[in-house]
Amino acid sequence: MESSPDPATAEALAGLLQPLLKAYEVLFLVARHFHPPRFGQLMAQIGTPDEDLKAASAQYAGALAELEVITQALGAATGAARNAFAALREAQAGAGHVRDIFRAFRFLPEGLEALYALANVLPPVNRFFLEPSLRSDEALQALYIRPPSQEQVGIMHFATSEDDDGERGGFWLYVPEHYTPDRNWPLVMALHGGSGTGHQFLWSWLRDARSRGAILVAPSSLGATWALSGEDVDTPNLHRMLDFIRSNWSIDPARILLTGMSDGGTFTYVSGLQEDAPFTHLAPISAAFHPLLFAMIDATRLSNLPVHITHGALDWMFPVTMAREAASTLKAAGADVTLRELFDLSHTYPREINAELLDWLAGVPSPPSQLTDTSP
Repeated sequence: MESSPDPATAEALAGLLQPLLKAYEVLFLVARHFHPPRFGQLMAQIGTPDEDLKAASAQYAGALAELEVITQALGAATGAARNAFAALREAQAGAGHVRDIFRAFRFLPEGLEALYALANVLPPVNRFFLEPSLRSDEALQALYIRPPSQEQVGIMHFATSEDDDGERGGFWLYVPEHYTPDRNWPLVMALHGGSGTGHQFLWSWLRDARSRGAILVAPSSLGATWALSGEDVDTPNLHRMLDFIRSNWSIDPARILLTGMSDGGTFTYVSGLQEDAPFTHLAPISAAFHPLLFAMIDATRLSNLPVHITHGALDWMFPVTMAREAASTLKAAGADVTLRELFDLSHTYPREINAELLDWLAGVPSPPSQLTDTSP
């Protein structure tokens, strides 16, 4: 907005943004703490943020009608949040299955993308896309509450061809809007879970990359999931992406993290432990590990390789014993292994781990309690 809004418009913006941003925070909470046996209990604890959002939208949307671009973005973000809650409520009522609950979470990226278009315009949205612990940092806020300093920053999509949407085998890239090429920037390559896409998984990491000043790439597998059997078509594709990014942006050669969730975490092992892997750090999350994987690992590659494993004690898809076996096997082979067990994590993505991983990538020591098994 080029000038300050009039009092009525400012009141309408605040009146709609407060319940909208709260609704997304609650959706993050549900996505993080979802565990099938406890779903009903979790839903009972969250209250009715969707009803608050519905009421605010009815009350304030008309007052914002003249702000066309802002209204469109807020409308899309509001619609996506309400759709997510509607799907969760339906499942809560017994009309859905686990897969339907995961589908509900897929409305989140749609809404966050719409909302992010306002991050450099509206201060509350700017703060929302920063780590909670950093939202009072005025200098950090100031880096983003202004137009980008140059082209080739922000969120970008690179397709595999001009003939389709390029989602399969393509990638999404986020370069912090205050990027300058005069220094090297850490890079995070984050791999989605089975049947996911880079477009969806980008939003699991964007807030933290934005807060800490990291370049983020979220690829999509060539198939429905990563090449965990048969010919490995995905690793060469990941290398091509990295080569392209290195040729266009300044990347720190000592801070290139490969991480992933579920199948993406398993593929982090498969691809990241190969002899020619270009990644300096590996961080599989909620991943499967089988001793047969070890037969494919290059022993030289493992020597002192930093590996950070995160897994939930409640994981119902891949038991936590897989993470323990992976940590033991890799440590015995010479890797520098950190194992984080989260006692309240099921098979969902723990966004709070991102800040710890970025500190680890930067060489910032973690408290000793965070370097050990933290399950009860």
